[in-house]
Amino acid sequence: MSGNNLELESNVFNSVIGFREAVAKKEEMESNGSNFQEQKGLVRRTINSLHPKRLRLHVKDIRIDTPSTKTLVMVSVDGKSLPPFQAGQYINLFVSLAGVSTARPYSISSSPTDLNSYELTIKRAEGGFVSPYLLDDVEVDQVFETTGPMGSFHHNPLFHGNDLVFIAGGSGIAPAMSMLKSILASSEPFRFHIIYSNSFENDVIFIDELRKLASLHSHFHLTEFLSRETSSDYKGYRGRLTLPVLHTLLSDAPSKMYYVCGPTPFNEHCADLLSQLGVKSGRILIESNGPPKMPERMSAWPKSVLPEDLVNVKVGDRSFQIKAGEPLLNSLERNGYFTENACRSGECSLCRVKLKKGEVFSPPEAKIRKSDKKFGWIHSCVAFPTTDIEIQL
Repeated sequence: MSGNNLELESNVFNSVIGFREAVAKKEEMESNGSNFQEQKGLVRRTINSLHPKRLRLHVKDIRIDTPSTKTLVMVSVDGKSLPPFQAGQYINLFVSLAGVSTARPYSISSSPTDLNSYELTIKRAEGGFVSPYLLDDVEVDQVFETTGPMGSFHHNPLFHGNDLVFIAGGSGIAPAMSMLKSILASSEPFRFHIIYSNSFENDVIFIDELRKLASLHSHFHLTEFLSRETSSDYKGYRGRLTLPVLHTLLSDAPSKMYYVCGPTPFNEHCADLLSQLGVKSGRILIESNGPPKMPERMSAWPKSVLPEDLVNVKVGDRSFQIKAGEPLLNSLERNGYFTENACRSGECSLCRVKLKKGEVFSPPEAKIRKSDKKFGWIHSCVAFPTTDIEIQL
């Protein structure tokens, strides 16, 4: 290799953050006669500290946000700083209720610049199994096991540009708050617009804080929507988000980056509106808050099947009956089976099981890969059995 090439290679490596320090450390260890045994496992330990499979957290504080919502402030049991996360990511919270071991993903609503705690903003789900327990029974100092931060729904400052729009429905504001706090702490010239839709005026999460931040920061804009009755002094939009209104709110819509988080019908409605505005799918990130509540209303659902119809599920030598409108993962947990899971909305694929016989309905959010379809794998968190089935865990 020529001298010029050696010099060029040296300059390239020296520009890598940490390269010079690593070389200096290596030379120091060599001069002290080290055989590098003390470094064995260091990479694995470093990875585990940044991306742990499990965490033990305890509840430091509980804040009441609205009549239906509380925020749990979670800190590490050992008092150490928590693993870093991207604004918009979630952790999966494990619980055991009525003899059922289950878990639910909750977006972190606090800033990724503060790793002393994770704040989980939890809204009561009508007919829910876990949220009533978290809102009514959990106390300060209670300990939970969780996953580390995960999820692909997050702000990426390198690739998403500076002109950002977050369309939130109800508790979908939680990841938006994390993004907002991160952006306001940044020196980059971001523009952030939150379009926030809710049903009832007295149940809008973070509204006072959002309004205050919008008044203090010129590069953050807040637009409010309410679909139910409002007071006479309410100054936001009334009704659902529509194409004409969205067209008015968003100049040069195709050039922006969009984040959408809310119930499945809300997400689908927003994605359709953005598409009509000429926004490419690659500029839209969608986070689903769990499986669809009423899968039978989706176009591909078999018309001959009612959500209350009973179907038989066979696992090994054991069988049990469930309702067609219940996600398969939920029914597996109720019957004593555990499969690793995280997002419970079809994205992470950790809850995959093999469908050996029968048919299931998988909504579009399941994101089933071609290889899964070829070999019969389904995402149990968003799989709804529409016939008797046999599965392999």
